[in-house]
Amino acid sequence: MFDAKQKVLPNGIRLISIKKDTQVTSIHAGIKIGAIFENPDEKGISHFIEHMLFKGTKTKTNEELNLDLETLGGEYNAYTDNDCTVYSVTALREELEKSLELLSDMLRNSTFPEEEISKERDVILAEIRTSKDDVEDYSFKKINEMAFIKSPLRYETIGDEKTINKINREKLVNFYDKYYVPNNCFISIVSSFEHEYVYDLVWKYFKEWMWKEFKRQEVIVENNIPGLKVSYKKDIEQSTILYLFTFYNITKEEELALRILNHKFGESANSILFRKLREEKGLAYDVYTDLDLTTNVKTLYIYTAVSDENVDETINTIDNCIEEIKNKNIVFDDSTIGLMKKVLKTAVAFTLEDSTDIGNYVLHQAIDEDDIFKFVDDMKNLENVRKEDIYNVARIVFENPTIHILKSEDSR
Repeated sequence: MFDAKQKVLPNGIRLISIKKDTQVTSIHAGIKIGAIFENPDEKGISHFIEHMLFKGTKTKTNEELNLDLETLGGEYNAYTDNDCTVYSVTALREELEKSLELLSDMLRNSTFPEEEISKERDVILAEIRTSKDDVEDYSFKKINEMAFIKSPLRYETIGDEKTINKINREKLVNFYDKYYVPNNCFISIVSSFEHEYVYDLVWKYFKEWMWKEFKRQEVIVENNIPGLKVSYKKDIEQSTILYLFTFYNITKEEELALRILNHKFGESANSILFRKLREEKGLAYDVYTDLDLTTNVKTLYIYTAVSDENVDETINTIDNCIEEIKNKNIVFDDSTIGLMKKVLKTAVAFTLEDSTDIGNYVLHQAIDEDDIFKFVDDMKNLENVRKEDIYNVARIVFENPTIHILKSEDSR
């Protein structure tokens, strides 16, 4: 499907080089540390460090570093996920070496200036407050707090005001020194260059980064706590409804059937939930499902927003849809599975066409210790999925949900 070579560098960096006929190069550097590996008193520290890596190194000030990144003429970005923190650059092919030089400097030599920490803390606190004002974000925060007691999924990746205010320079530097090591780093590079050239260039800029022993925090895996809870918030026009299911014990084959189920149930623009809630009953404008199959996460959410007087009917409709599937009253036939095959193939084609997308995809596959060509096996294995597999996984997953309803204070 694409020309890829994987190599572990002498210092432990796991490098994936993808050779592609393209005029751009896309680099993704991922550190396998994110929200699920943080202690309760560290919540948000991975995200804080992500911000700080743009604030200066041993060789460059904040202004110099960001000017050099801007001068690449492409796009540079970073994000923090549940299980990793990723830094990326997409630019013209001739900027590959300079991009690697800058990313290497950031990953190895960041200095965490005290005055920049203070500024960035205020930026992150503003980000947290903005999230509170976003009804959708706020609803996800509330259901996760309700669904888990010990699991790190209880907490937001960004942290909260209390923990962010307690994170000082010493904590940031200690966390950075502990986890930002080459044997915890994954790099994917998509370019038109030969694999050996890419390997030699990466080694040129990362060879002084020394292998170092480390151990990640053990991740607590916890099933969602079933139940229904109503919260209230001022100044909102609609009520939100969220369902959460967890499923840690299903097989890879059942996960594939779940992907088909999820697409038909709530992911597609013509899903069962969309047809019922919006097209047939006119209860909601926005309704979707969100499926996460990452190791140690395994969650499926159902989200919608409706007027307060329609909350009960909406919940009854969602529950009925679930029961109709489990009881085989909603038909999943060969055409449904055939459509999902087409959807997967289309998604793969889109990914393969875009250098940034393919680089990000293979990086996450490697971080999750999965095969970068897994999508090929998935498309083959789709041939073996039958409608009974879809009904069976529905019965396994759609059990004992956590349900959270957010209403306006005026409706009390």
